[in-house]
Amino acid sequence: MARLAGKVAVVTGGGNGLGRATALRFAEEGAAVVVADLLDGAGEETVRLIESAGGRATFVSVDVTSRADNDRMARTAIEAFDGLHVVVTAAGVATGEYVSGDLEGAQKAMRARFEPDPARGFVDLDLDDWQSVLDINLTGTLKSLQACVAAMLDHGCAAGGSLVTIASIGAKHPDAGSLQYGASKAGVWWITKKLARDLVGKGIRVNSIGPGFIETNMTAIMQFMPPARLDHILGQIPMGRMGTPLEIANAALFLASDEASYFTGEILHPDGGFFTD
Repeated sequence: MARLAGKVAVVTGGGNGLGRATALRFAEEGAAVVVADLLDGAGEETVRLIESAGGRATFVSVDVTSRADNDRMARTAIEAFDGLHVVVTAAGVATGEYVSGDLEGAQKAMRARFEPDPARGFVDLDLDDWQSVLDINLTGTLKSLQACVAAMLDHGCAAGGSLVTIASIGAKHPDAGSLQYGASKAGVWWITKKLARDLVGKGIRVNSIGPGFIETNMTAIMQFMPPARLDHILGQIPMGRMGTPLEIANAALFLASDEASYFTGEILHPDGGFFTD
């Protein structure tokens, strides 16, 4: 039997990278999937891929910083598929200007922001960028979870539910991302821990994935780092390679499925051995 048969899943950031891989993997395992993304074309392509493989999916355009958009996303799951059982919050950015797939813009941002002197980089930190990253990665995750949990409770589908947040090794390791990115993902990790306690009485499990360096549009910007910096980062991966979106999707599938029925408040680190503490 398919591992998510009869389940309805919402995946934010479902148009690209980890979100798309997760949406596709969930559909393969029997879930009906609400693909949520700010980029309409990318999200609609994920739905097309799911449907062409015989799965069920629908797209909803969502800015995760908007509570109204998140409410509409959760409502879409109920109206389209008559339930909501699994949520994966994969929407996120590396910088405030980040647009998935825009390598030219990413190159400009990377070159403008890289400061070889870390102390000077901190002093000159762009607070608008700081706020934008936290608004999307941290508060956006919170708003998505609020809307979806409300729908799960209101429509009687909380018991057996599973929330999977996407954090990062950057939440725990200072060499795995910028200050604002790491701070935002550390907040996601803490939301996960807190909600695991707060929602357990409703039958909802809450876990997180803290990926290492994964081959996505977001990490593609690393090619614009100074070579010595890039070599330093990649040299810390014992397995000698970056991960794939499918490897993260498989971790999300495990946490979403009944196979992880005794897991809550946990964070998995698919990172090739980068983080071993």
